[in-house]
Amino acid sequence: MAYHDTTLIPQNGLTVTMTKWDDPKQAGRRHRPFRRRAALEAETPGREGQERIRPRAALSVQRPSAPQSSADPVKVEQTPVSVQLPAPRLETWERLQTVPLGMRKHLLARAPLVSFFREDPAAKAFDLLRTRLLHALKARGWHRVAIAAPTAGSGATFTAVNLALSLARVPDSRTILMDLNLRQPGVAPLLSLSDMPARARGFLKGQVDLDAHLLKCSETLALGLAGEPVRDASELLHAPATAIVLDEMVAELRPDVVLYDLPAVLGSDDLQAFLPNVDGVLLVADATRTTGEEIRACEKVIGEAAPLLGVVLNRGRARAA
Repeated sequence: MAYHDTTLIPQNGLTVTMTKWDDPKQAGRRHRPFRRRAALEAETPGREGQERIRPRAALSVQRPSAPQSSADPVKVEQTPVSVQLPAPRLETWERLQTVPLGMRKHLLARAPLVSFFREDPAAKAFDLLRTRLLHALKARGWHRVAIAAPTAGSGATFTAVNLALSLARVPDSRTILMDLNLRQPGVAPLLSLSDMPARARGFLKGQVDLDAHLLKCSETLALGLAGEPVRDASELLHAPATAIVLDEMVAELRPDVVLYDLPAVLGSDDLQAFLPNVDGVLLVADATRTTGEEIRACEKVIGEAAPLLGVVLNRGRARAA
């Protein structure tokens, strides 16, 4: 019969193997068309007992195997991919500019600032005031306290600064001292920070950002300073924008206590204008000059607009035992 190549490689990539068929007994047979096996056996004498006709060549289909290589398997090194995430945004309190307190002249004058003269009776009195104030505020969920005196020069700013310093010594706390005595600012001079930018007016009008106005003296104390005196202080404290700005400040910084240093109660209507923005008032009286009539007049001014948290007696002398 005709002989074809034993290996054919079709286009589909499979390998087809054909088995050879070389039978010398069948080599001389003439070609016949396909006939049934029984007819072929009848035509061939002595076919019985002989080997039957071999079946057609068997086809076996094998898929190509992967090429064998004596080399070691290839190792693919995976390079770690590092993705740089944006740094977390700092909290507003952390973004406040930090400035050191300059108190050299007070140290020389032996002024009883509580952070430096802890054994002074005045310092101990401020610590006691701090503790009582914190208890009263926490019991009611309050945070905002106005500090004012009946008349100018009675020590309201001095009391506000020392109380803020005492509050700031409480671990993991936040205290804000805002100078809202816009007619005669006193916090910056008392702390020797007069050279620092003071943008109280722009801040209360919503024109200056919070982190551009407040200064952080420590991790527990921030200051809002006032610069040059303003003529329309009362109108500024009356303005709805001021209330909005201060509410946003409290919501963003989450302070434990906010102290507002305000002008004299009987000298202007600034305190009355600002009372809706506070939870209570501390009244500072000068033992050498404040009269009982002035204190009663202040109580009438405050009225029911805000609770009177107490009266702090400045320049008082302890009685001998």
